[in-house]
Amino acid sequence: MNLDAISFIACILSAAPCGLFLINLKLYRRTENPDRRKKQRAPKSEEELREDELIPGPGDDAISVLIPARNEERNIRDAVTAVLANRNPGLELIVLDDHSTDRTREIVLEIARRDSRLRLELAPLLPEGWCGKQHACAVLAELSTHPFLVFIDADVRLAPDALRRMRAFVKERDVALASGVPYQELGTFSEWLLIPLIHFILLSFLPIHRMRHTTSPSCSAGCGQLFITRRGAYQVCGGHANIRDSLHDGLQLPRVFRKAGFHTDLFDATDLATCRMFRSDGEVWRGLARNATEGLAAPGTILPMTIFLIGGQVLPLLLLTLGFALTTNGLVAALLAMVFALLPRMIASWRFRQPVISALLHPFGVISLLCIQWYAFLTSLSGHPRQWRGRVYHSTKTKTSCSL
Repeated sequence: MNLDAISFIACILSAAPCGLFLINLKLYRRTENPDRRKKQRAPKSEEELREDELIPGPGDDAISVLIPARNEERNIRDAVTAVLANRNPGLELIVLDDHSTDRTREIVLEIARRDSRLRLELAPLLPEGWCGKQHACAVLAELSTHPFLVFIDADVRLAPDALRRMRAFVKERDVALASGVPYQELGTFSEWLLIPLIHFILLSFLPIHRMRHTTSPSCSAGCGQLFITRRGAYQVCGGHANIRDSLHDGLQLPRVFRKAGFHTDLFDATDLATCRMFRSDGEVWRGLARNATEGLAAPGTILPMTIFLIGGQVLPLLLLTLGFALTTNGLVAALLAMVFALLPRMIASWRFRQPVISALLHPFGVISLLCIQWYAFLTSLSGHPRQWRGRVYHSTKTKTSCSL
């Protein structure tokens, strides 16, 4: 196979994700503020005002915000303060202290003394076969009392109108579970290089239109940092209890809902919440590797995704460095492939407020991401345990056991 043929293949492999990204970009929308919509409407007639009297009160729209916290003294104050800034009728905020050894408990108790909407609970001992976060979320769901449940990580900061907008989205779309990727705050070079790839992978390889017209688990997608669900649907499908040994709730929780016949959806959470996932290069590597074998590094996924990502996102740059060996047609194909590879990233840098330098370094980011995926895949084959939040998870073919 000559270089010209390889250039045309690279063009196809880069054009397909680019096209899907552009289609998905129109579907992956920000949520609207229901109060703002009301202000834009014409004055109501007497008949409409009478119908409003039949609309359920705040109790039917009340929200329980649930935060699992294990050694989160660095984050928990800001997370709790941001939630309490949401003036939502019937709001309750529950923080579950998952056996923290730092000041997490003291910080939450200090705020709870000033705001009765917040309460602190202590997690039971982690049962065998459970991942710490999934157990904490399952316990939180049992402790909650309201019709809508919002699960957020302790490093997430909600906007003051976030809860109302997320609830409005779930009701408007008539779905059981919804999720979105918050604005990602970046600090280290590894964060700049790798974290913006979240949007690229999501929008370039998930057919959102099909996702919205089917309950197939193969179309599952979500962000573990931010979920909103209806209590009834959560109880019917089993929620986090059905992914007890998973470290990837972003993918696995929507799958549970879909297996039970419920619809799930995605929204753009860029202006709804912010999150700083990692604080060092080492945290980025360990954090992306810990659940990779349930996502891109899954045995049936890693090889085809490697071919697509190398062929469509890295190969165009390599071909352009060999431009002298290409014919005119081959060079045009390589240039088009490079445009198709970079266009989604440049658009994402504007739409999701990502660094432009990250988009320009896209091929190197993809190579780094694949290195992490293959590292996770190979270490899982060797039976090497996964570690997170001071816990060690020993994987077997049948279960995951945990040691504190």
